[in-house]
Amino acid sequence: MIETILNFLGTGGIMQLSTGELLLTGLVLTQVTIFGVTVYLHRHQAHRALDLHPVIAHFFRFWLWMTTGMVTREWVAIHRKHHAKCETAEDPHSPQVLGLGKVMWQGAELYQQEADNRGTLERYGHLTPDDLLERRVYSRFPWLGISLMLLLDITLFGIAGLALWAVQMAWIPFWAAGVINGVGHYWGYRNYESADAARNILPWGLIIGGEELHSNHHAFPTSARFSSKWWEFDLGWSFIRLLSLLGLAKVKRLAPRKAQILECKERVDLETVRAVVRGRMYVMASYARDVIRPVLRQQRQQCDDSCKRTLRRARGLLVRDTSLINDRARVRLEQILARFNDLKTVYQYRQQLQSVWTRKAASQEVVRKALQEWCQQAEETGITALQDFSRRLRCYSLQPA
Repeated sequence: MIETILNFLGTGGIMQLSTGELLLTGLVLTQVTIFGVTVYLHRHQAHRALDLHPVIAHFFRFWLWMTTGMVTREWVAIHRKHHAKCETAEDPHSPQVLGLGKVMWQGAELYQQEADNRGTLERYGHLTPDDLLERRVYSRFPWLGISLMLLLDITLFGIAGLALWAVQMAWIPFWAAGVINGVGHYWGYRNYESADAARNILPWGLIIGGEELHSNHHAFPTSARFSSKWWEFDLGWSFIRLLSLLGLAKVKRLAPRKAQILECKERVDLETVRAVVRGRMYVMASYARDVIRPVLRQQRQQCDDSCKRTLRRARGLLVRDTSLINDRARVRLEQILARFNDLKTVYQYRQQLQSVWTRKAASQEVVRKALQEWCQQAEETGITALQDFSRRLRCYSLQPA
């Protein structure tokens, strides 16, 4: 009996695939798992950015049970808490708090630790599947799915199926729990300065279904599309578009469109307020590009080489959220601002502009008056880049629907 089983395993199972075919099969299977995480768990369940046809939604729920053993409610709750408590001691997996090494290599353990926190599930796990199959099978027996996948892989692919199963089991813990949660909050580039350390690892989301564009996601968390610039590519969004064409998905939310610039207005109106508040990530990116960068360049031209090196290192600090600046960097920033008056002025005006829309319980009229006052004062500074930005800001208007 044992000899028969071993002979069967040695033949490559039912499928009898070559090495190249096995590698291709592994790539396809792991990509299906990636799509399950990014489209179903992340964009559909956690952020409600799109609706999925019940058949597609349940397929992904079943597939993830087979290939990861993850429970939808647990994953969604942990991810929502990550957004709510990002880069704080309560963040389940912040490398800024816990260290990159721990999140990178122990991400699965951190996930399981938070999944055992009933308070997290009760507070953040709402509106997730709670049907009979979820309660009696998926949530109750998460180990059963991965055991069935092991048997299926071995039956289909022989002894090579064991290696294929191991890759499937390690795929999400490494790429999602490790790379995205770790490297995605530690290294990369940013299009927008959100109040967290999220970064785009790569501009082309081909390996992890678009999750590589992690900073874009944190800037616009409820958007079904993660790509933002024309040269960025989100494979998960392409899959969503395909499902939409087939009538199997419906996109509910995207990142707001950039404001249109109408004829210059003398005063800020409520339409300006709506455009500025809705597109505040674009506004702050524009401020960094059109105000801080030109003033920084001008200051560098007026000082010696040692001073130029200091200003070059200060560029990131001038646009970073203050909550992300450590004590040492804050001291360096204060020394630079004390030395360069124009930089100090545009930096202060950046902080003041950001505070306009962060006022709690402020009415649109209160925000309008604050924005109007900010524009008037900015135009009185005599700094050309700041004056031009202020005049253009007055002309902001929402794009027509």
